[in-house]
Amino acid sequence: FAAVLPESEPRYGLVDVDYQSADGRPQSKLTFVFWSPDDGASVQNKMLYSGTKDALKGKFPGVMKEVQANTPGDLEWDSVLEVMLK
Repeated sequence: FAAVLPESEPRYGLVDVDYQSADGRPQSKLTFVFWSPDDGASVQNKMLYSGTKDALKGKFPGVMKEVQANTPGDLEWDSVLEVMLK
């Protein structure tokens, strides 16, 4: 997923994230990803995506988690897992 995101444009995504809970149980959660790169994206695009995020997310009632990523590091597994375990 992260490999196909543009470096200078915001994007939304829905991803099934498989992981283990803190007590070792297997989990799978539908996760809304909001990619808004700090570098390169225009202020206009950032505002457009930010302003429509909640309306779009509301169309998917099965979404259980949300990841906001502003740098590629925010989409690395350790960062995503931290969000999933909250």
